[in-house]
Amino acid sequence: MNIAVIGCGYVGCAIAQYWQQNSNFTITATTTTPERIPTLEKVAQKVILTPGNDLDKLITVINNQDTVLLSVGAKGADVYQATYIETAKALVAALQQNSSVQQLIYTSSYSVYGDRNGEWVDETTPAIPTTPNGEILKATEDILLAASSPHLRVCILRLGGIYGIGRELMKIFARVPGTTRPGDGSDITNWIHLDDIVGSIEFVRQHQLQGIYNLVDDAHLSSKELLDTLLAKHNLTPVTWDNTLKSNRPYNTKVSNQKIKEAGYKLIHPQLIF
Repeated sequence: MNIAVIGCGYVGCAIAQYWQQNSNFTITATTTTPERIPTLEKVAQKVILTPGNDLDKLITVINNQDTVLLSVGAKGADVYQATYIETAKALVAALQQNSSVQQLIYTSSYSVYGDRNGEWVDETTPAIPTTPNGEILKATEDILLAASSPHLRVCILRLGGIYGIGRELMKIFARVPGTTRPGDGSDITNWIHLDDIVGSIEFVRQHQLQGIYNLVDDAHLSSKELLDTLLAKHNLTPVTWDNTLKSNRPYNTKVSNQKIKEAGYKLIHPQLIF
């Protein structure tokens, strides 16, 4: 099997490495960073330096591929639209000239649901992003889903906050100990470990899933519960909450993961690793 990984960053590199170690797949990876080419050559047979919105390069990348994984990440707010929407448009245009690709998997974000005041959402809940970046992510999903056909299965994984090896929770919140944060910490968080992102992508590929699936763990801790537990475990000064200030988190929702579980996926890390 031939697989193209468009956007071989933290997630893309991990799944490419998994496929290299556990299968006989031929992997083609793309990157926008020349310095990453030596690293990616260890997990992919072919590495192509290109922005995601270069149609001619994408046509070359997906040539003779069976599966395409789109896992891009913007390096700044000023390139968000180019990274997501323009890449999606170029990829769909490339796919229209390609008859070999049977499956497209895209890693999106639960942030597309917007702020739901801590209420539950699932894949049937309308996405109402509350930030410009969230709107871009939702538009990207729409572009890719519209490419679905009897010959092309499109699956979107809406990921929780990503953590894992090299991106541990304590590393993410390294500047938090002893600080004062706005709100009361009651807003809900949704996380997913890198191992489960890799595991679920492979599950989607194996079972040829299509449509939208949420990918979060079972924890659903409030920000206060998360930070209190994390800082206590590392013997660090707890945070102070100031509920006279409005929380600046743009989304507050409990994301259901029942759909992917019902499809048969079993979480590797159902609870947070502190």
